[in-house]
Amino acid sequence: MKHLNKIASAFCAAALGMLALTSCEGGELYKVNAPDWVAAKVDSIAEANKPEELVGMMDDYYTVGATDYSNGFWSAFSKYYVIPDGTKWNAEVNVYPNPDNVYYKNVALIVTNDADRGATNYSEYGAYRYDATGDSIKWNSQWGKLWFKYTTSTLGLSPDADSKDPNAQKLAGKMTLTVDRSKEGEFIIRMDNGSVVKTYNQPYELGSGENIRCFLVVDGSYLQFLTTNIEPIGGCTSKEDKQPVSMVLNNVPSEIQQGIELEEAMKGVTATVTYEQDVVAEIEAGDLVFNSIPDIADPGKKTLVVMYAKTTNGAAAVKPIMASAEFEVVPSADKMTSLVVKTAPKRTNYYYYNSAAVSDVKDRTFVFDREGLELTATYEGGYTSSYNLDSLEYGTVKAQAGTQAVTLKAKNGKTVTVNVTVSESALKLHKMAEKDLGTEDCATGWWSVFTNDVKVPAGETYQVDFTNYGNTINNWSNFVVILRNSKLAESAVVRADYFGWGAGYDGNPDLRVGDVSILPPAEPADENAAWWSKWRESMNGAKVSLYITNLNNGTADVQAVMKGSDGTTYKLYYLNIKAVEPDDMNFSFTVDGSYLVF
Repeated sequence: MKHLNKIASAFCAAALGMLALTSCEGGELYKVNAPDWVAAKVDSIAEANKPEELVGMMDDYYTVGATDYSNGFWSAFSKYYVIPDGTKWNAEVNVYPNPDNVYYKNVALIVTNDADRGATNYSEYGAYRYDATGDSIKWNSQWGKLWFKYTTSTLGLSPDADSKDPNAQKLAGKMTLTVDRSKEGEFIIRMDNGSVVKTYNQPYELGSGENIRCFLVVDGSYLQFLTTNIEPIGGCTSKEDKQPVSMVLNNVPSEIQQGIELEEAMKGVTATVTYEQDVVAEIEAGDLVFNSIPDIADPGKKTLVVMYAKTTNGAAAVKPIMASAEFEVVPSADKMTSLVVKTAPKRTNYYYYNSAAVSDVKDRTFVFDREGLELTATYEGGYTSSYNLDSLEYGTVKAQAGTQAVTLKAKNGKTVTVNVTVSESALKLHKMAEKDLGTEDCATGWWSVFTNDVKVPAGETYQVDFTNYGNTINNWSNFVVILRNSKLAESAVVRADYFGWGAGYDGNPDLRVGDVSILPPAEPADENAAWWSKWRESMNGAKVSLYITNLNNGTADVQAVMKGSDGTTYKLYYLNIKAVEPDDMNFSFTVDGSYLVF
């Protein structure tokens, strides 16, 4: 293909040169005698890259995800679009990738059967994200039954979330999405914003004879839906100017310092405004009107009253909408005279477990659990108020048995201490109710089978022993552990290959993942690839001892010792996973091209 492109480029350059040298009019110049195969190739390339003319498009104007990029994966969804066999779905959306330039924070298409999320018969064919990386075999820009080998993309991004590839912004803009079931023996997905084209061309049908559903999700990003040629479930949302109906205030500070202007204090406030037809948008502080009752001149509790008076197109609204929130005005920190504990934290007994997986971990610390903690600050003149816990600097809690005094330090240097007791966790060897999970041929798709949830009481560690089998093709095709509560709200999903995600994983500064002493070298690439290849082979038939600890401080640890089929022992740990409910912490296993025997 490289050589064909060079030939085509030379051919076009020659044609342009002849245009510059002649004064002839008309189109005779384009009949230059060139080899028929070159001209045909040029024509076919031009035809393939020609944007499809969209017909039958309807306005479907709404936003998916918060415009402050705060929605994590699987937390904001588009409408459902049902695509019968033999038809084609076209849609247009404006994509807003996260400005932090992490490769996966854009938009993903989810392809499912014709059922609602959460329904007992709901199942997924797979997910197809707009980004693509240099090594699609290792990185998860698509998953499920949508295979990498059928994907092409005009843009390769860095698959390292820490490297921040600025080319990720090339995914921004108006993107045309096509899901094509109209051709017999094919299934096609195309994402095209005029700059980046990603295409999936499967040489066999998907869900032959059955309806499929598609919807879009974001991940630290958002999108503006624009048009569709298939009416979604619930109907389209017109683009006509819409009146505001209600709003919810975000980021209202719990307290502000005395003497600051109200507009300055509230400059970080945004409002989630709902308009007619359920159109939702995030509004910045500059478009909001703020007032305080009573005035903020004196310390004390206040009511913030906020007004918004614009339509979706920015015109004056027929009727303004209002919302309110409570905050407090407090004297400046340098006027604080004392800081004391009013109410102790709900939990002050922490637990740890040290398996062989963490034998090399140094300076291990816990997260201080401040749930239930209340502090009282006293200021000059005798004014007292609850102190904002977000303004504190927290001392560390060491993972060693005994009572420890944790120092909490205010901005003005005032300190207070809280005692916590750390103990070694009790260990329980747990036998899973299931004999195995997945199929022996390692063909079970992602998120399709699960073990029953197992509850881990606060302060205990459960050990589960099993044999892991993987397809040796993908790093992620091994065991996967899910931490969640009884209502299936996930704290984290963690894999055997030192990778995870979730509310207690993403953006967690206290999370420690390893064992870094055995992870592969980053460079050179061939050594990296060789290490992972050996690891995948070794994990096929690996004997695994997994340890899950409920630390009783709102966090959990997952540790594993994995003895590979080649005799190599690998260590794995995820320490200080947050967003855990100590009284309702459960774990479950799932697989992805893997098979577990308990």
